[in-house]
Amino acid sequence: MYSGTPNEKPWTVPALAQAKRDGRRLAMLTCYDAGFARTMDAAGVDLVLVGDSLGMVVQGHDSTLPVTTADVTYHTACVARGLEKALLIADLPFAADATPERALDASIGLLQAGAAMVKLEGAGHKLEVIRFLVEREIPVCAHLGLTPQSVLRLGGYKVQGRDEAAAQRLREDARAVQDAGATLLVLECVPTPVAAAITSDLHIPTIGIGAGPQCDGQVLVLHDLLGLNSGHRRPRFVKDFLAEGGSVAGAFAAYAQAVRDGSFPDAEHSYA
Repeated sequence: MYSGTPNEKPWTVPALAQAKRDGRRLAMLTCYDAGFARTMDAAGVDLVLVGDSLGMVVQGHDSTLPVTTADVTYHTACVARGLEKALLIADLPFAADATPERALDASIGLLQAGAAMVKLEGAGHKLEVIRFLVEREIPVCAHLGLTPQSVLRLGGYKVQGRDEAAAQRLREDARAVQDAGATLLVLECVPTPVAAAITSDLHIPTIGIGAGPQCDGQVLVLHDLLGLNSGHRRPRFVKDFLAEGGSVAGAFAAYAQAVRDGSFPDAEHSYA
């Protein structure tokens, strides 16, 4: 089991595939401002995501749906100023990727603000969007399982892929987003065996959030990792690292090390 030290060089998009080949687990956190970004970077966090989660934990909304491209672009520029080594990923918010052309316009602004990659949710018609962006030199992180922008269709925030047919669809979608050109794949609220099978299927890294310990990396929302009350129910996969880290910097370092040595997540923070 890999339990290495933080990366000494700035992360690049090609280095992510090499990390998977080397068995190096990737530690990702969400971030929304320069101060936290600087602290994450110093603590050895590999990937930083400006998530549309900012709608819920920063803006106080009940979902991510009200977040705009301008919101994400602003926070991406803030976070970028605090990073030196971590790779910065920015979410395409709800409907910003409704068409390839809209996704391209939004992605250009996010990359110009400092992101190295954009993240979008789903497969289906989003495969055309992924291909369109990648062909235009924009790296893409895909996101499957529980996709928060689909909360109205899904009827809430629920574990995905529990039955055999749904699990098979997830595996097929995962291969499809990889074939479309995605460089990275986030799996959210997926049973551990399903996420493990997807991780084994793919040559691109998987990043789990409530998807068990066998993904190639993990991501948590900043506020959840620090045990802050965001006004929403705490999911099972959340762990308060501030309690054991003793400080914000200590919490980030403890999280990154726990991801790298495989001690987080354990069965208590996963779905069977």
